[in-house]
Amino acid sequence: MPQSVHTLPYNTIKKMMQHYHTSLTTTPQGAVFRAKTEHAVITAYKSGKVLFQGASPEKEAGKWTDATVNNSTKKGNSTGKPQSTYAPPSTLFSQSHIGTDEAGTGDYFGPITVAGVYVSADQIDRLKKMGVKDSKNLTDATIRKLSREIVKMNIPYTLMVLANEKYNKLQASGWSQGKMKAMLHHSVIKSLLKKTEDKPMEGVLIDQFCEPAIYKRHIASEKQVLAEKTYFMTKAESYSIAVATGSIIARSRFLDEIDRLTEKLGVTIPKGASKKVDQVIAKLITEHGEDALNQWAKTHFANTTKAKAYL
Repeated sequence: MPQSVHTLPYNTIKKMMQHYHTSLTTTPQGAVFRAKTEHAVITAYKSGKVLFQGASPEKEAGKWTDATVNNSTKKGNSTGKPQSTYAPPSTLFSQSHIGTDEAGTGDYFGPITVAGVYVSADQIDRLKKMGVKDSKNLTDATIRKLSREIVKMNIPYTLMVLANEKYNKLQASGWSQGKMKAMLHHSVIKSLLKKTEDKPMEGVLIDQFCEPAIYKRHIASEKQVLAEKTYFMTKAESYSIAVATGSIIARSRFLDEIDRLTEKLGVTIPKGASKKVDQVIAKLITEHGEDALNQWAKTHFANTTKAKAYL
């Protein structure tokens, strides 16, 4: 069986575990995680070594071992510690900027939604007082309420929805979910920059879901380039009110889509990718056939296979 072994920084291994969270399998002794994709089984060890083995191990390894990824840091802060080339300046958070975030990526049912929001410097305090913050720390009801209030403020935003049928076609053609997200964020940013070309702009901040070099490689494969002053940051919604606002708009639309599915199918559609999801999948397969799932779900998730145990 073909295999590839690489030694990677622990920070990268943590990002890998998050990236593969829907494909995780039983973790062997001494490992941090093990995941299985269509290309390879990935096993990351506490020593930093990561083993890729399967039909096409380099297809998975290449996502994490690109030379530009390993060289995407530089010396530059007062502590002398490596600082990402794409890390935002701390002053960005109090200035006019764009922030983007997504929802639905780890959910079996429903689309991926990505929202970008332009927030001017004089709107930041008002949004904070309204209660805008990371949507993961808000109830669904609060998210919906805040989303309505944000829209009423006439804040420039762009929202894009990747429907499940399109998602599944892209995945079958070889697109990873990471590439889909990169292209959605990129399209949202391009649209929003056009809407705000006459406004002050200190930069664009993307809630980081992959290494910047990998993001650039994804959009370059579709002949696109990174916009000027684009920055990446994990958990950006905790620092940037623009990203937090984007996360609320994206999440609110995702919740609306789940509600539409619930009404259409006559069964409560659960969020996430739990055993409860598997049971609902089995019910839908029984009533509508497995092919119908392409309209409503991300069918490459392991839940599709797991659900058959309930049939």
